[in-house]
Amino acid sequence: MPIEEYERLRRWRLILGPQAATALGIGGPTEDQSGFGEDDRKIDQALELLYGVERSGSLDGSKPYIARWLGDIRTYFPTSAVRILQQDAVKLLNLRQLLLEPELLTTVEVDLQLVTTLLSLKSALPEHTRETARSVVRKLVEELERRLALRMEQAVRSSLRHMSRSTRPRPTEIDWDRTIRANLKHYQPEQHTLIPERLIGHQRRQRHAALRDVVLCIDQSGSMAASVVYASIFGAVMASLRAVSTRMIVFDTAVADLSGHLQDPVELLFGAQLGGGTDINQALCYCQQIIRRPQETVLVLITDLYEGGDAQELLKRAAALVGSGVQLICLLALSDQGTPAFNSALAGQLAAMDIPVFACTPDLFPELMAAALQRRDLNLWAAQQGIPTVRAAQE
Repeated sequence: MPIEEYERLRRWRLILGPQAATALGIGGPTEDQSGFGEDDRKIDQALELLYGVERSGSLDGSKPYIARWLGDIRTYFPTSAVRILQQDAVKLLNLRQLLLEPELLTTVEVDLQLVTTLLSLKSALPEHTRETARSVVRKLVEELERRLALRMEQAVRSSLRHMSRSTRPRPTEIDWDRTIRANLKHYQPEQHTLIPERLIGHQRRQRHAALRDVVLCIDQSGSMAASVVYASIFGAVMASLRAVSTRMIVFDTAVADLSGHLQDPVELLFGAQLGGGTDINQALCYCQQIIRRPQETVLVLITDLYEGGDAQELLKRAAALVGSGVQLICLLALSDQGTPAFNSALAGQLAAMDIPVFACTPDLFPELMAAALQRRDLNLWAAQQGIPTVRAAQE
């Protein structure tokens, strides 16, 4: 048999399982008939255990067997496939029990879904597992920080520098380099001089005052788990910048102010309580109470808008916030998965108040915050990024 044909049949046999062995002529019950090597048999056993139609049991009956299965999939599959297999195992084989055992938890491949599952189970974690669980969560946090933190910091700092420039600076505050470059077209060759028509400088800042206040208000119901993780990373980065005052609020049917944990995203995530109902109105009420400078505040509400509280009061409160000068943004998700299911009627009513309503990926969130801090038109910004926005509800 040509090697290309053998490889094609081998792959189909592994996909379809042992029941396809006779039809394909490969992977049969005995070694001399199967054409499978030892590695193929182990791959086949790992897949059959997870996806076989007739399973005699689950992995959680034997801890050593769980560890062996995890080791096999890490040996024979690439990391991207390992993550999918682990996710399917949690769903199909009730492997949540795996997350309660520290010796097994250290063997899994860390990804976002694993961490959100772990956080949803944190109240069930035994004492001897909690530190291991924290180390697993910290591994993902550090990975996300390496990917996103620098971009977030650079985008925010750049927008704040732009905000702080003044076109009517005092003599001691003139930025001569920028002023000269901005006025080169006004050079007078006869006089061999440049006459600046526009001066550029920096406004004098109050030593201890932030230029902007940012409030992240995050729905922590189960469907928003990824958004909570990403928002925690971004909140921690912004909290490290002196020119931005950052608060982080999470809510379900109760409201929790986690701003005191922003210096440590892992502690912040363990302070969240994933799952439960949703009372957005109550959360906005709390945000309204803590906002001291509405004209200088960006309020990012991250929710799918499935309100379990008073929707009409929510709309009134949102209108009051906007009317006071708060820049309110509603993100339907902060995740890599695109726009989720959401309450389209409520989203349209918010959009009718000129509140931007759309989903955002983590990679675009730094640029979104930079645009928000500069009070740019965020619907226009979203259109430029190819992000679909919710249109205003028709009366």
